[in-house]
Amino acid sequence: MRNRNTHAITGMGAVTPVGIGVSNYWRSLLEGVSGTSCISRFDASSLPVRIAAEVKDFTATDHLPAKLVRETDIFMHFALVAAAEALAASRVEAAPERIGIVLGTCFSGIATITETQGLFTANPGMRVSPHFVPKVLGSIAAAQIAMAHGLRGPCLTVNTACSSGNDAVGLAAMLLRAGEADAVVAVGAESILCPLLVAGLVQARALSSRNEDPQTASRPFDLDRDGFVIGEGAGAVVLEDLDRARSRGADIQAELLGYASYTDAYHVMAPDPSGKGEVFCMRQALAKAGLAPGDVDYVNPHGTATKVGDRVETAALKEVFGDHAYRMPISSTKGATGHMIGAGGVTELIACIQAIREGQVPPTLNYRTPDPDCDLDYVPGRPRFADVRVAMSNAFGFGGQNACLLVGRHAG
Repeated sequence: MRNRNTHAITGMGAVTPVGIGVSNYWRSLLEGVSGTSCISRFDASSLPVRIAAEVKDFTATDHLPAKLVRETDIFMHFALVAAAEALAASRVEAAPERIGIVLGTCFSGIATITETQGLFTANPGMRVSPHFVPKVLGSIAAAQIAMAHGLRGPCLTVNTACSSGNDAVGLAAMLLRAGEADAVVAVGAESILCPLLVAGLVQARALSSRNEDPQTASRPFDLDRDGFVIGEGAGAVVLEDLDRARSRGADIQAELLGYASYTDAYHVMAPDPSGKGEVFCMRQALAKAGLAPGDVDYVNPHGTATKVGDRVETAALKEVFGDHAYRMPISSTKGATGHMIGAGGVTELIACIQAIREGQVPPTLNYRTPDPDCDLDYVPGRPRFADVRVAMSNAFGFGGQNACLLVGRHAG
């Protein structure tokens, strides 16, 4: 039986490398659109990696006041737009003091930091903008969302590396259970596109170097994978108490059934090769949701396309799900969007919700050559019709941060 302590998801918003808005994002996933191309945000010609999955056709002033755009970092632009879409879809009804925000981000305003430092180093006498500090603080993104919509409930920011988005959703659910809010906007937002971060990840041997073939560079679970592609963007969902959402006649997109967050305590960058942290996290999420492994119909894995990460996650999925791991579809949308870091968890949760609502699972792009160590059903190339009642979203980050979410079809 499911845990009765579930929450309603009543609104969603997305800004991604393959589409702005949930409908555009979802359509592109099903159509197999790749968001990876040559970096245009800065001159990357001297870098070993010159590709990324940038958000395209996004002009911040088309969505936000020009003054606000000038005073905020690009990751905040994405967060504000995704949150606005989610809130508009939700039509949440609650006192402003009872609507909270939890935002997950890993690198906050790193693009503004590195650009400003470069200018300041070249000209130490330059006058730094008074908006510099609030542009680079991760917590200001949540504050800007609060100010834009007049929300005065709890306003929190979480940084758990690549698990930040999933943990933002989990922390939002905790606030609801604790009675601290009647509704919470959970947001994941990120933009790390700057030469310094690219150079650092190159040295960590984390990135794909397929500069000549960018659209096929992100190859989750494929034998020839050589690292992840940097992505960017934002995702947002509105969570409410299930009974409250029902009573106001909300359009409930899905139910959040379970959440777990645990750490490997193993290494700052590599996952525990035994996968025990990932296994424990998935099992705890299932237990909290009151679900058996066989109840899960689809998994959107972390699946970044790193050699070690994909292999360890595959083994962990087999350990948790047993023979059922071979029968259920498992697809990584990072083949399309790249690795959106702190934004990945929420946007991938949205893909899970859309799979439940529309009866299709998106494909894993660029999965062409099977890897004997990654031998599950990764839905290669094309979407697949499937009756998805329950879906799992995994996010496993640097430092051994593991976070797992379970969502299910609303029973009505």
